[in-house]
Order: sequence, then C-alpha cells, then structure tokens
Amino acid sequence: RRLFNQGYIQAYAYTDARGVYVPADEVEERDGAYFHNGEPVDREYGKMGKSLKNSFAPDEICDDYGADTLRVYEMSMGPLDQSRPWATKDVVGAHRFLQRVWRAAVDEETGTLRVTDADPSDDTLRALNRTIDGVSDDYAHLRDNTAIAKLIEYTNHLTKTYPDGAPRAAVEPLVLMLAPVAPHLAEELWSRLGNTDSLAHGPFPVVDEKWLVEDS
Repeated sequence: RRLFNQGYIQAYAYTDARGVYVPADEVEERDGAYFHNGEPVDREYGKMGKSLKNSFAPDEICDDYGADTLRVYEMSMGPLDQSRPWATKDVVGAHRFLQRVWRAAVDEETGTLRVTDADPSDDTLRALNRTIDGVSDDYAHLRDNTAIAKLIEYTNHLTKTYPDGAPRAAVEPLVLMLAPVAPHLAEELWSRLGNTDSLAHGPFPVVDEKWLVEDS
C-alpha cells in the first residue's frame, strides 16, 4: 500500500477586463476570440472548480451519456497522477466505445445475443491474451488510461473480424476486463450472457502464455 495523489481535472477559465472570472458555459467564441455578454474576455487554464467558474456538472454528463461513459472518459484522459484537460466534446468517444462493446454481444435492433459458440481464431486468441496480459498489468499499476486503450483495440478487432457475431469465448473476457471502469454496462452484459452470479467479485481472465509467443 502507498499514498497515491491524483492530478487535477482542468478546464478553460475566463476573466473579464476587471480580472473577475465569468461563467465558462456563458462564453462564446468568435473568430478565435472569446466574449461574455458581448465583452471580450481572456482565457486561461485552471483547476476545475467554483472559484474559476469553469466546472461541469457530472449529473448532466450522466443524464446524456450514462455514468459508465463518464467513468471511462475520466479514466482514459491520461495518467491518474497528472493534471488533465477536460473536453466535453471528447466524452462522445468513450460513449461510442461502450456502444461497440454492447454490439459485440447484443443486437441493438432486437436485443438478442449475437455471440456464437464458435471457437475463436488463432489471431483472436493472440489478441485476447495480449490484451489480458497488458490490461492486468495496467490495472495493477493504476494505468487505467492505457488499459482502456488496449480494450478499445481488442473491441475493434472483434468488430472487424466477426461482423455477424463474435465467439462467446472472446466476448466474455472483454466484459470481465471492462468491469472495473464500466461496472453497470459490464454487469448487464454478464447477465445477458447467461451468468447468474455477479461479476463484481468474479475471476479476472487469466492469460495463456502460449499465445504471447510470436510464430516463427
């Protein structure tokens, strides 16, 4: 156990001619300049908070995209111990990733499962085990941002390789690996995949070392 200090989430803040902070969500950009109530303002970076009037309500993000999207976005912004800039427009990227994970298991039109009982290909088994190996190490060292990047890459592999439905043996480990950062979505998918027990305390996927070796 050790002390771990998280970085700040930063956002643009704006001051008027008096040097007083004005609400960031009321500032308009025109031709590269910034205005509040028609008056020009100066822009700077600062810690998100009430004093700088540059905070964003998490409830609004949750209402629009869901709590799991907010978690995934915040965890993917960068290393946890570094300050990171907030960008609302980038939240949609996390949302689209979670949508792709959902579609890997569930048909959006009918709500039925898309997974198959086919055996994963060798390429998929290599991709899966490399993902398990990398994500396990990233989580252990609090590198959530790189863990999510690996999960995105693996999800893209499943989407491209299995347009008509991926093997169950390839999808279930993805759901288990996603659970630490998107617990609500993962729990729902785990249930739809036919599991009766919660995955909250379930086994994490274990890497099969033979698939980490490159073919000669």
